[in-house]
Amino acid sequence: MYQKLFALFAIVILAGSCSKKEDTPAPVECTYNACAVVAPQAEIDAVKSYLDANSITATQHCSGMFYKIDVEGSGLAAKACSVVAVTYEGKLTNGTVFDSRSTPLALSLQQVIRGWTNGIPLIKAGGRIYLYIPPTLGYGANANGPIPANSILIFRVDLVAVQP
Repeated sequence: MYQKLFALFAIVILAGSCSKKEDTPAPVECTYNACAVVAPQAEIDAVKSYLDANSITATQHCSGMFYKIDVEGSGLAAKACSVVAVTYEGKLTNGTVFDSRSTPLALSLQQVIRGWTNGIPLIKAGGRIYLYIPPTLGYGANANGPIPANSILIFRVDLVAVQP
C-alpha cells in the first residue's frame, strides 16, 4: 500500500516538475564578442585620415571603428542582442546622405551592420553617438543601394529606447 502511494506521489511530482509555463519566456543568452572581427589596418588608417582631415576627435574601438559620444544618455543600456528604437542619419565621406530616419525605427542589433552592433551599446537610451565605420564593419565589398562597395560609413545615431 505504501509503495503504491509512494509511486503515485512520485508520478505527481515528476509530472508537475516537467510542466512549463507557456507565458514565461526563457531568458535569452546574449553572447557577442565586439572585438572578434577587426577591420584591416588599411581601412582603419583610411578612417583616421578622414577624421584628421575633418578635425574630428573620436575614440577607436577594438574592432577598428571609431566613435564619438555626443550624449551618453541616462536610460537603459543596449546590448548586442537588444531591440532598440533609433533615429539616425547615414552618410558617406563625401557628405552624401544615403539614409536617414527622423521618426524612431525599431530594430534588433542582431540584424544590422556590425558597426552598429558594436557602437550602439556604448550609449544608453536618450544618447547620441557618431559612428565612423570601416567597410569591413559595414557592407564591405558589396554595394548596397546608394552605398558604393568598400565605403566608410558615417552615422549619427540617437538611441530613443531600449526594449528591456
